[in-house]
Amino acid sequence: MDRRKFLIAGLAAPFALSRSTLAKDRIPIGDMHFHLFFVGPRPAHTQPLARNMASGGATLATWSIVGDMPWLAPARGGFKQKGSPRPDEPKTWLAEELGRVMRHIREQGLGVARTPADVDAALKGEPHVVLSIEGATFAEGNPAEIDLAHGLGIRSLQLVHYIRNPLGDFQTEKPQHNGLTEAGKQVVRDCQKRGILVDLAHCTPRAVEDALSVAKLPLVWSHGSVTRSTPDWTMPTVKARQLKLDFAKQIAAQGGVVGLWALGGDVGTSVESYTDRLLQMADWLGEDHVAFGSDMNALAKPALASFADHRRAIELMLRRNVPEARVRKIAIENYARVLKGAMTGKAA
Repeated sequence: MDRRKFLIAGLAAPFALSRSTLAKDRIPIGDMHFHLFFVGPRPAHTQPLARNMASGGATLATWSIVGDMPWLAPARGGFKQKGSPRPDEPKTWLAEELGRVMRHIREQGLGVARTPADVDAALKGEPHVVLSIEGATFAEGNPAEIDLAHGLGIRSLQLVHYIRNPLGDFQTEKPQHNGLTEAGKQVVRDCQKRGILVDLAHCTPRAVEDALSVAKLPLVWSHGSVTRSTPDWTMPTVKARQLKLDFAKQIAAQGGVVGLWALGGDVGTSVESYTDRLLQMADWLGEDHVAFGSDMNALAKPALASFADHRRAIELMLRRNVPEARVRKIAIENYARVLKGAMTGKAA
């Protein structure tokens, strides 16, 4: 058995669904981007995912595996590249980290969202995890690697992150590709053919436009915030990582969804301030194009520190008399719609 088949056979086995479900009248919650790590001050075994999801009624949570983690070093307000991977190192790292992720999911009794039916089950209250990669460094300019990612259960792929890769430019360093490369554009096409949702977070404006120009299905910006100003790579990370409103509207115009992160230095440190920004984004982009994208466990002084905080945001919207249909869209339905569309290869 070759290495590719071995990885798929060993890591892509289905896991049992959790038997816990939400009360029928409780709005389920989705999150387009969160983290759990196996190193650092709060490793995964100290914060079991099933308990965290249950604390807020989250049923469609996207666990983002950092594809360039071994080559990152903390920097003021974010991260910087500390080295360059050798050939095949990113694939090896991904396989090892994905193995750890899958073991935790199995131990927690959670489902893995691989099909539209799994997403429908999440909408009905059965908790599922979506597997995502933040930074397609593993592709190494070879779009054929998308088949491997799909076989391993990946259903969301973020093109760039904090280190240079052959696919395109990212927001926090001086551009070198003038957007997406031809390989990057092909990755977008191949993801959409294969059933993987394309995530534009961290992309430069030109890279966003390039992705939208070749996409046949809606795309997402999983986490960040929207601003009327013009972010630039020379700005502090909290500013550089914002998405200009014009480009957020382009994503929305093609049916996509933009997620709001919970970075305290951007959205404030309270559930109330986060909710204000989320509703503002819904006013700017339309209620069909906004979602949670907390970036949980990767932020300083976050407004949302657990899925229980997501629930508080939902309850706050309802207390403010935000129509329940609008709340449900923001809470989970918008994300579920584009994820199902990506899985089936059909625009909703």
